Amino acid sequence: MDLLRTNRACAKDRHIDKHWRFSEILTDQAIRERWEKVRKYFFLRESTYDMTNRCNVRCEGCYYYEGEKQFATENKDPDAWKKLMQSEKARGITYVVLAGAEPSLVPELCGVCFEEMPLGAIASNGLKFIPRSVNYRIHLSVWGNDATSRKIRHAGEMLRRQVENYSGDPRAVFVYTFTRENIDQVREVADSLVENGCRLTFNVFSAPVGYDGPLRHTPASLAETRKAMVDLLSIYPDHVLFSHYSAVAHTHRQSLHNLYSCLYPRVNPSSDPGLGRSFRQYRTDLTWDRSASCCVPDTDCADCRHYASGSAVVTARMFRHATDPETFKAWLDYADTYLAVWVMGYDKSPNLSHHFVAPPGHGVL
Repeated sequence: MDLLRTNRACAKDRHIDKHWRFSEILTDQAIRERWEKVRKYFFLRESTYDMTNRCNVRCEGCYYYEGEKQFATENKDPDAWKKLMQSEKARGITYVVLAGAEPSLVPELCGVCFEEMPLGAIASNGLKFIPRSVNYRIHLSVWGNDATSRKIRHAGEMLRRQVENYSGDPRAVFVYTFTRENIDQVREVADSLVENGCRLTFNVFSAPVGYDGPLRHTPASLAETRKAMVDLLSIYPDHVLFSHYSAVAHTHRQSLHNLYSCLYPRVNPSSDPGLGRSFRQYRTDLTWDRSASCCVPDTDCADCRHYASGSAVVTARMFRHATDPETFKAWLDYADTYLAVWVMGYDKSPNLSHHFVAPPGHGVL
């Protein structure tokens, strides 16, 4: 209730009932400067690629080992991957996300992709070092402290090994995935990462289709997660790549799909220009299936709060947020956070908004 009262007060204070023209919103110098910063990256058009169906850990609730994609035959031919990247460029893709089970197990294929498409990111568990010649942003998955990693990822001393591999590496962003069971561990993990000069951002566990295990969130755990996120953002503003609006979007009782209407082909049949037409999710045999294509396939859409989904779904809804200065500031913070997390060479700026702003058409909860 306190959050709802705060949100209503903020709405009243900023005269949200006024009809703001976009040009009026941009008269605020801070807003205009941030807008000019983020709009330079509107050329980014992504697709994702499963590099291998092998992995060196086995995690409870893993997205990859759900559905049919895990059974695709691996194409290990560098020339085939080179031709795929060339064809992707030809159809307008400018950004690649290398994922699958564990891309670090095929560094030579990651290198081929980088040579052809130099903007992108790799989703990795961080236990195997990816050569620096592959100059993509590297997202290192963290699901709790080392005791939790042993329990749900079946790997010992995981955080220590990740830090040994990537401390001081400008490519690395540690992605702490909040589950229902690890919220109380995030401060311990963040302290360790900051002590070692590492940056981090946050993800929210989003259940695979059919999963009803102990990692799945409840309304109470989402509220607790939101508080932990903004507390750490306040404590470590130079190391935590996040914003208040990121916390709202990803811990809301409603999923990202319900809040913003997902644009990925799996739930968006439109053939109009945009993500629904351009995005593809390639399997290890270099084929793709439109009916299954989204950034994290086999996630339950009704429970999706995944940071990778939001990077496209929330940022694509710019015009819904261009209703008043405070709502647009929140969106700019989200876009600035997304770019800092995903794009090499992009530096996060201080957030413009420091309170909870509601997603358009919804309350803050």
